[in-house]
Amino acid sequence: MDEAVQAFAKEGRFMGSVLVARGNQVLLDKGYGSANLEWAIPNDPTTKFRLGSLTKQFTAAAILLLEERGKLKIDDPVKVYLSDVPASWDKVTIYHLLTHTSGIPSFTGFPDYRTTEATASTPVQLVARFRDKPLEFMPGEKWAYSNSGYVLLGYLIEKVSGEEYAKFIQTNIFDLLGMKDSGYDSNTAIIPHRAAGYEPGPKGPINTSFIHMSIPFAAGALYSTTENLLRWEQGLFGGKLLKAESLQKMTTPFFKNYAFGVTVETKSGEKVIAHGGGIEGFSTYLAYYPDDALTVVVLANLTGSDPERIARVLGDLAHGKEVKLPTPRTVVSVPVEKLKQYVGTYALNPNFEIAIMLEGDQLMTQATKQPKFPVFAESDTKFFLKVVDAQIEFMRDAKGEVTSLILHQGGRDQTAKRK
Repeated sequence: MDEAVQAFAKEGRFMGSVLVARGNQVLLDKGYGSANLEWAIPNDPTTKFRLGSLTKQFTAAAILLLEERGKLKIDDPVKVYLSDVPASWDKVTIYHLLTHTSGIPSFTGFPDYRTTEATASTPVQLVARFRDKPLEFMPGEKWAYSNSGYVLLGYLIEKVSGEEYAKFIQTNIFDLLGMKDSGYDSNTAIIPHRAAGYEPGPKGPINTSFIHMSIPFAAGALYSTTENLLRWEQGLFGGKLLKAESLQKMTTPFFKNYAFGVTVETKSGEKVIAHGGGIEGFSTYLAYYPDDALTVVVLANLTGSDPERIARVLGDLAHGKEVKLPTPRTVVSVPVEKLKQYVGTYALNPNFEIAIMLEGDQLMTQATKQPKFPVFAESDTKFFLKVVDAQIEFMRDAKGEVTSLILHQGGRDQTAKRK
């Protein structure tokens, strides 16, 4: 397992902490790379990472705790507990929010999101960002990942419990389960052993951009360690937090294999309950295999999709399966004049495009509704991304003109024609 993680770390695609345990038996518990590159402080099992959307399962559990205490019912419309909701939300239930089927648009996808994420906001102000937007579909009819829905759940927790979200989670979950190294992240508090966050740059990791931690709120603002997340899985699935009936609700999928803050599906023949997270400077993945009580935690202080891939590799290894590790790629130099020939927009389909840009001598790519990332040449026509396991190959016609690109990702080859 260590060798597998090292394969990603040596490629410069991962730095963070990893834990694998079967029941109480810890199989791997180790840090990789630096918690702080400027001081060369290594990551270790006590390093604290922002969790991003792993936060959602804690929010879901908090809702179920309130239901157990008779404070709410998840099948009730939100308006039963919040008096200031718009008429368009009349049929939106708590269940819809938990399962991303409310139709409420995700505010993190709004055009102005990047210009507002650095400004502190109260839960009321956050809800105001999306409360008057039209629903994307009728509640319960479709599935669309919505950070707005989980922000609204956090606001609901505060209204129903009479406590701030951070305090409710701390008292009712973290303290109860002995998760002493977990909490609601802060831009101002001194938090010992907290990792600094980074993102890939043209010549290596760079310091991540700023986000005020009031913005992700109940959708993504918590921090923790690998060892604390093992306590979480053991407590959640060991009956220390929720009643069996509530846990069954939490882990029963509705649409898209999505239950309450977790996905439930079968991978490589094994049932797995999991979720990933991504927030400025951090990428995370937490998986639990109920059939043999296997927990896999991968927390990274470098943005990218590798924590999920690493977690799946570790899960396969724990179940005796063969795995394929990333192969080293060598970066070559391509003249700027040749790079200029690739600049343009390439359409995979009418709703998804890949833009290729040149910034100085660095080729960059940006897909629809996604951040911009550098791509690196391994030949004159073949390029790869470091932030995800994806490659781009540019194609020319008989006249030598660049007419399309092929995206190699996830075992698929997709052609995008130049516009």
